[in-house]
Amino acid sequence: MREEVLRVSFRDIQDAFEFVSAGGGDEHEAFLCKQTSKIYYHSELYDDLDQLPDDIGDSDKFLQIPDKRELDLGKPLALDFAREFLADDFDGVRRFFRKKGAYARFKELLERRGALDRWYAFEEKAVERALRTWCELNSIEVIDE
Repeated sequence: MREEVLRVSFRDIQDAFEFVSAGGGDEHEAFLCKQTSKIYYHSELYDDLDQLPDDIGDSDKFLQIPDKRELDLGKPLALDFAREFLADDFDGVRRFFRKKGAYARFKELLERRGALDRWYAFEEKAVERALRTWCELNSIEVIDE
């Protein structure tokens, strides 16, 4: 029996990813129904989001949308950027990520170096690449709208 191809708008996947990644920990979750392609949103902070199906934990029916950490788009991405575009600051950036508040310090450095726009473009491309790979690994056919 051939596995059914799941077709989902890439924008919907991106929106769910951004929602999940906006939570500081596990506050936000999103789940993709493998049967309907509907994305369910859940937040520990807000009550008025989707009512989750009782079987949301069934991995045969639902895929949990990953966050930045799961796709190595946090610290590893910042270090990749620093290695490539801020070589003289690389050791300092690495030190930033040993303490809380690393992203604030990293973005302050990017602003001082005039590299903030370059960072956002770099990050956007990396996120898109990682999400498309995640979709491919999970047999999701991406529909670009």
